[in-house]
Amino acid sequence: MPAEARGIAGVSLLRLLQLASPALPIGAFAYSQGLEQAVALSWVADEASAEAWILGLLSCSLARLDLPVLARLHRAFAVGDLIGARGWSEFLLASRPSAELQAEDRHLGGALARVLDGLGVDGAGAWSADRAVTHAAMLALGAVRWEIPVAQAMAGFAFAWTEAQIAAATRLCRVGHQAAQRILSRALPRIDAAVEIALDLPDDGLGATAPAQAIASALHETLYSRLCRS
Repeated sequence: MPAEARGIAGVSLLRLLQLASPALPIGAFAYSQGLEQAVALSWVADEASAEAWILGLLSCSLARLDLPVLARLHRAFAVGDLIGARGWSEFLLASRPSAELQAEDRHLGGALARVLDGLGVDGAGAWSADRAVTHAAMLALGAVRWEIPVAQAMAGFAFAWTEAQIAAATRLCRVGHQAAQRILSRALPRIDAAVEIALDLPDDGLGATAPAQAIASALHETLYSRLCRS
């Protein structure tokens, strides 16, 4: 009987699930990307406002910055263009609107580099202490080494980001577990659309516009009591 008929998943799909898993030991649970400050300011308070915040960032930020850069990183790693990959990772860091968001990206990227290095992924170790490292760069490297197609890698990255933001919302405001699953379900077609947008963007179309997140992130370091690092 063919593997498809028995429902056996391909190894590349399982590797993608591994890269997108919340159990991946990179510390993503410690960050909210400005959401904690947005809750403190009462911009986000319940299911509806949490969904608007998260899906708004997915459409206006991830779809037009992180995901298209991830696609370029994937292509660079696929052809062995390490200079190009480093350039795109630096571009992504330079596009972060606050020191906290830059530090978060470096932390997640460095942690993922160490995980990949421990799993024997060629070239990951050199990135672990590189100031240009980003989460997207290391996910792209893992995807290339594990033969995960670029669109699937982008969808996995967006899903992991969305799930992490929803998890932060459940800890920070009136969003219960059932509400979290409703938000995630409504996010799925938006993730698919975000990947399509990102794949079609030219280089001069890259860039995020999320002023409320930038303001919240910049204010977060002065928040009196914090659960999250960003």
